[in-house]
Amino acid sequence: MNVVLNAAPGIPLLGPSGASAHVRGVAAALGATVVTARREDRRGRHAEVGFPVVETGVPGWPSWLEPWREYTEVWAARRVARAAMRLPVSLVWERHALYSDAGWKVHAATGAPWLLEVNAPLVEERLRFETVRRPDWARAWERDVLLAAPVVAAVSGWLVDWLRSLGCRRVVHLPNGVEPHAGDRAATRAELGLEGAFVLGFVGSMKPWHGVERLPGLLDAIPDAVGLVVGEGPCPSHPRLRRLGHADPARLAHLVAAMDVGLAPYGADAPPWFCPLKVLAYRAQGTPVVAADVGDCRGLVGPAGTVGEDLVDAVRAWRGRRCVPWVRSWETVVSEGRAALAG
Repeated sequence: MNVVLNAAPGIPLLGPSGASAHVRGVAAALGATVVTARREDRRGRHAEVGFPVVETGVPGWPSWLEPWREYTEVWAARRVARAAMRLPVSLVWERHALYSDAGWKVHAATGAPWLLEVNAPLVEERLRFETVRRPDWARAWERDVLLAAPVVAAVSGWLVDWLRSLGCRRVVHLPNGVEPHAGDRAATRAELGLEGAFVLGFVGSMKPWHGVERLPGLLDAIPDAVGLVVGEGPCPSHPRLRRLGHADPARLAHLVAAMDVGLAPYGADAPPWFCPLKVLAYRAQGTPVVAADVGDCRGLVGPAGTVGEDLVDAVRAWRGRRCVPWVRSWETVVSEGRAALAG
């Protein structure tokens, strides 16, 4: 049995984030059972899945023990490990989670091949955006797990370099994927009343460094443009900016196909280690991309957009043009991961 481990309490399997979608995409392509700390959280259920799911839960923690709250993540990961070891495991694909050694334990107990997928330098990420109560302990934990993994899959070039600098045994570059739904551009534009409009789209969770605050200025500079934002989170307002909220993969494909330009306008404070799912979603529908030169954007955009130039001029240059759709599916991601394990 192929098993995907998702021990991070902050990444519920059925959540709205790209991280949750990533776990679902890998699991579906792998034909795996997912063992996850959380199936959903207070944000609710944003997807349905057709594979088995084992939810192990996250232990409670009293407020008077706040300085040691990270231990809830350790115990959550141990629950995931114990649940996985009760299954007939033949392959372990783990999304790296801070304070998790679940894959390590399952690998040691069963002998099943173990791929550890790394999407960020987790201690660095948490220090930057949240709180780490015991940084030295967190760094030591992360380093031990990374060095123990037989194969470490990094979603970006930056992460490949970082992991190799730590001395990891085998590091492979495994960029993200996308579900290969074909969007209906004409029907969706008609449905939304966008026939004849110049539609500038943005997909994402609108984190502070995603650059969504640049959209009103862009719309002011291009008076006939309409902004279309797909996702949840804090978003600026503008008379020609429409918010559509979260969309499942099939609906997202239609909405992205309806866009004339897909935006990835990350700010200067964006972390350099990510592999943006939104760029893959735009390219899958042949929607030209205008992106900041951050992370793996330049390589992912390729000939299908513009990277790092003036946002307004770049958007205008793509008016009336489409690109050849390019799909990097989750099946491709899984195939490459299997090859890394076999090699």
